[in-house]
Amino acid sequence: MPTIILQGTELNDDIAANMAGNLNGALESRHHYYKIKVDSAVSNGQLTQLRGKNNFDINVLPDEFDARQIRLLITDMDSTFINIECVDEIADFMGIKPQIAAITESAMRGEINFETSLTKRIGLLEGLPADALEHVYNERLKLNSGGEAMIAGLKSRDIKIALVSGGFTYFTARLKKRYQLDYTLSNTLEIRNNKLTGKVHGTIVGAEAKAGFLLQLCKELGISTQQVVAMGDGANDLKMMKLAGLSIAYHAKPTVQAEADAVLNYCGLEGVLGLLDIPES
Repeated sequence: MPTIILQGTELNDDIAANMAGNLNGALESRHHYYKIKVDSAVSNGQLTQLRGKNNFDINVLPDEFDARQIRLLITDMDSTFINIECVDEIADFMGIKPQIAAITESAMRGEINFETSLTKRIGLLEGLPADALEHVYNERLKLNSGGEAMIAGLKSRDIKIALVSGGFTYFTARLKKRYQLDYTLSNTLEIRNNKLTGKVHGTIVGAEAKAGFLLQLCKELGISTQQVVAMGDGANDLKMMKLAGLSIAYHAKPTVQAEADAVLNYCGLEGVLGLLDIPES
């Protein structure tokens, strides 16, 4: 029996009941979301039509998905877990944010290879004083809306949280400590004489590394990939997302939304809880 999840600030009981009636489904109301159980499958065409007519999130859970079995959320950082693209904000301190941001956008759309794009972007930051990173973290970086509720809800179910990023350890390490996350993986910027050299230490964390990190954590935790939720917004998240039992496109590029199991365009990060049938604390 397919399950449809409705979420968003524009929703109310009447709207949800009307949609359930139109779909000949049984409506279940939760504190911050609605579930509709229907007898027949919802086609991609029907789902696209429903989304086009409404300004809230509508998702059909995969038939084989069992929220009770989820043990790990692995999420991208920039523009997913947090509100900014860190490299773009760092570039602002050199007055080249538009130039860097254009490369970032192209990479996130999948138009250019992520590793190549990151090498190019970091190279343009050569000579920037390292204290620019602190300014970005303290003055510009914020957890995306609903993030604290998501973290609390996941922890209440003993679901581990992994933050994986093509960004930088300067930020992931601080976020891990601040929000008591379980795992992180990201790139380490090379710094000499308190200035960025325009290089990173080691292999760049791109699409392959993100997918590999998911598999590594599954082995470490003794779980299957079906017990993982993977969330991201850019093309370099797709390989990781395709491995998971549930993939979530968070305010993502069109190419990512087209391939994800679920799409969050109206909700904040608390939308993850609705998809996992976890009440907000």
